[in-house]
Amino acid sequence: MKLSVGGALKLAFRPWVEGLENVPAEGPAILASNHLSFSDSFFLPAMLDRKVTFIAKQEYFTTPGVKGKLTAAFFKGVGQLPVDRSGGRGASEAAIKSGIEVLERGELFGIYPEGTRSPDGRLYRGKPGGLARVALATGAPVIPVAMIDTEKIQPPGKVMPKLMRPGIRIGKPLDFSRYHGMDNDRFILRSVTDEVMYEIMKLSGQEYVDIYATVAKRQIAEAARKREAKGDDKGGDDKSGDDKSGDDKGDGKSGDKAGA
Repeated sequence: MKLSVGGALKLAFRPWVEGLENVPAEGPAILASNHLSFSDSFFLPAMLDRKVTFIAKQEYFTTPGVKGKLTAAFFKGVGQLPVDRSGGRGASEAAIKSGIEVLERGELFGIYPEGTRSPDGRLYRGKPGGLARVALATGAPVIPVAMIDTEKIQPPGKVMPKLMRPGIRIGKPLDFSRYHGMDNDRFILRSVTDEVMYEIMKLSGQEYVDIYATVAKRQIAEAARKREAKGDDKGGDDKSGDDKSGDDKGDGKSGDKAGA
């Protein structure tokens, strides 16, 4: 499945890649990437010779019917690991445990430190709970990755993808073995995460925003609601004004007739 999906992506989109030599030929490593598009988890594995396991929503694997089974087979084939992310801290612990298990098998584990896709193409603050804890618990090197222009392939609301060349930049491995066993120290977790995000920012060239992407999404949604509400209020005012104008016009006409 990986070979067929990867071959199709390479043929259709011809992604360019820099830094492939930074991915080890064997042994565990964490690929920490920015997250611009749903397709990020397909393009990166497609360009590597080794399997990369990412965390995916459990719903992708449990949808009933023929379509659901095909979707589940597809995600399994491209190295997606189902995790129930609806349970708050419990879901986070499950994702961390899954990542540790992948690395203990000597494989590659992919993770998005932002925790969700960027709402506007900028790079947001990394969440310290996942990436840093997995790295410090396993001692695996962290390889920063920058996805380039993948958000332009299929923007929100577009059904058909745009055929264009996305890019991938892979940085040099970061060694955090000096912090091994300190995965419960929140200051260390924050420091490790920030260092990785800085390297991703250098690779991607994105503007960095020091808030979480989830917060930014809420702010954008709230701003949209306010604009919509303001538009409704303005529409109501205009309608009221039209009625008033009509009354004035009617009064004038009536006055002219009376004067005649």
